[in-house]
Amino acid sequence: DVTGAVELPEGVEMVMPGDNIKMVVELINPIAMDEGLRFAIREGGRTVGAGVVAKIIA
Repeated sequence: DVTGAVELPEGVEMVMPGDNIKMVVELINPIAMDEGLRFAIREGGRTVGAGVVAKIIA
């Protein structure tokens, strides 16, 4: 597990089930990944979201 900070698009405060958004995630530790990698977002031991890496910003 890697902790990161999520930056939602302007004007978006909450994402509901079924919504699709583009967001920026800044990880606190470096990790190897490629575009197309699938990931899960977990909070408090529960999966609250899932996604695919669309672009890596170095």
